[in-house]
Amino acid sequence: MSGLGGLNKSSDGVVIGLVQLQLPTVKTKEDLRKQTDRVCELVGKARRNQQTMDLVVFPEYSLHGLSMDMNPEIMCKVDGPEVQAFQKACIENKIWGCFSIMEYNPDGNPYNTGLIIDDKGEIKLNYRKLHPWVPVEPWEPGNLGIPVCDGPNGSKLALIICHDGMFPEMARECAYKGADIMIRTAGYTAPIRHSWDITNQANAFCNLMYTASVCLSGSDGTFDSMGEGSIINFDGMPLVKGGGRPDEIITGEVRPALVREARKIWAVENNIYQLGHRGYVAVKGGASDCPYTYMKDLVNGKYVLPWEEEVIHKDGSAFGFPPPTRSFEHKALINK
Repeated sequence: MSGLGGLNKSSDGVVIGLVQLQLPTVKTKEDLRKQTDRVCELVGKARRNQQTMDLVVFPEYSLHGLSMDMNPEIMCKVDGPEVQAFQKACIENKIWGCFSIMEYNPDGNPYNTGLIIDDKGEIKLNYRKLHPWVPVEPWEPGNLGIPVCDGPNGSKLALIICHDGMFPEMARECAYKGADIMIRTAGYTAPIRHSWDITNQANAFCNLMYTASVCLSGSDGTFDSMGEGSIINFDGMPLVKGGGRPDEIITGEVRPALVREARKIWAVENNIYQLGHRGYVAVKGGASDCPYTYMKDLVNGKYVLPWEEEVIHKDGSAFGFPPPTRSFEHKALINK
């Protein structure tokens, strides 16, 4: 249950609002300013819509739309005016917010960045998308790891972005670090609808964790985003599902205490625990080795698929981006 969309809030509940934001078209600095104002207006709508709401979540590409425009003139900085406007909106409306920016990167392509800001205007989580949707997206791969933060009413939050959610390792890392609510923001369009649904459900069930996910909605004249906000229970069952109406705010309550209880008392299907304690009925404490070849190879920089040489798309040239010449720099990695 979701407390009738959060109308009946439990003492230990967290009420989430997922904004199926109208897909914008942003080409100039003035467009960016207007879209920033629009997002801030919808923070106010969220508060007026639901006085019990703790956290309002905006989709990926809320400010920039789906053009993949890397024009430095419309890129943002974490300490820039757009983020400052978000901070002010959270303070004025006494609400937590999750926001999306395309972040200026002086050393390469921009980052696709997500921010969680508390009701005092403090940035509590700063995440750069680890898995850009290649070969379509040009963004620099993230170098901040997968951070988690304390959230409203005793919750623990993680944030991943769009394509990240297609990798089960992403959700597992969020849960491993203690997240009981994983937010997933996206700009997906209709062909991904089924994949969106099953991964949001699987990510929740496999990690005993709530997932709260939302896409852009509506059309910009070229692309049609799908909305499809959802809150999934930690047993994988949908609690709340939205449709495709632009600017609709999908609401629901989650109860992190129930996640913590399940993680402690579940025996059957406590998979996040059992991954590192294989067969504990047969052997004391279970087997704690790593039997997965791909994990070992990835750590050692030797990740190679059996069909590696047959893969056709290995850069963005099919979508008009020049082949890159720079290698990824690991030195900036922060994993906290």
